[in-house]
Amino acid sequence: MDDHRRRFLQLAFDADALRFGEFTLKSGRISPYFFNAGRFDGGVALSTLAACYADALDAAGTSFDLLFGPAYKGIPLATALACEYARRGRDLPVAFNRKEAKAHGEGGSLIGAPLAGRRVLVVDDVITVGTAIREAMTLIADAGGSIAGIAIALDREERLGVDGGGNDAARSAAQAVAADHGVAVTAIATLSDLLAFAGESGTLSVERERLLAYRARYGCAPTR
Repeated sequence: MDDHRRRFLQLAFDADALRFGEFTLKSGRISPYFFNAGRFDGGVALSTLAACYADALDAAGTSFDLLFGPAYKGIPLATALACEYARRGRDLPVAFNRKEAKAHGEGGSLIGAPLAGRRVLVVDDVITVGTAIREAMTLIADAGGSIAGIAIALDREERLGVDGGGNDAARSAAQAVAADHGVAVTAIATLSDLLAFAGESGTLSVERERLLAYRARYGCAPTR
């Protein structure tokens, strides 16, 4: 497992952003783990997280010149990543959207740097069903930008459907967005990495068995 993947998972575990137990997801599935990027709620945690994003993007060779954070969790993530790249000597513009368009002041749905003519990297925590990401991509295209890629923290690597019903039944949300829009999705870590991480830890070995059972029931073929 790459160093940035291990660092991210340890950070998530220490920050309680990665929890183990029994969690009911929006899909109705009972998951043995839950990821909540909102728990990266301090300067040190956000800075460390941003470094993991940057390392993952650099390893993937993704080319972009603007960072876009979808409301709401994507906003601090894109901002923190911009600060990390500035620390590395690269000054990147940042933009994000409002959930509801503003009719007064500067108006509109977009805030920050102009998107026209830019190669835009969308930065978010996860892709659950892809709705928020697709909405962001539409906003970016309407503003004259082009999608250079999508960066997420964790890819759960579980299929959208269970018993057939079209292409999405066998694909994860990240795979569906990547395939449908021809754009690369870079994750800092995946469920496969989480399994390896749990296997390296004596305290998490019992969780690994539950993770394996969950993947056997809902998992899709890994992207990498």
